[in-house]
Amino acid sequence: MAIEYNETTNPALTGFKGRCPRCQRGHLFNGLLSLAPSCEVCGLDYSFADPADGPAFFAMTVVAVPALAFALWFQLAFEPPLWLHLLCALPLLTAACVMLLRPLKGWLVCSQYFHKAEEGRTDRDWRG
Repeated sequence: MAIEYNETTNPALTGFKGRCPRCQRGHLFNGLLSLAPSCEVCGLDYSFADPADGPAFFAMTVVAVPALAFALWFQLAFEPPLWLHLLCALPLLTAACVMLLRPLKGWLVCSQYFHKAEEGRTDRDWRG
């Protein structure tokens, strides 16, 4: 008898919550950013997942525009020295990127499961 699971239909929401894409009850993570080896509820092996640098790329991309807007406003409004820019901007940029890494990584892992992503390969003859 096969066990029925409530597989995700919304990988973004499931990933942002850090839940298993197959049962939506187990956890994806051990700690802040490291993936668990498998789901503690349904046993799904997470070794299929490889989000690589995707979460970092998306986090930096999302944070860059508001950070630039803040830096320009700060410069034009107060004309501070460079060290004050660094004192304000670096902690803000770092915190914003780190806060986005976990939900983005969860989303990418759940999307890989949802779309049945595999490593790329060439199976056909390319010689025409």
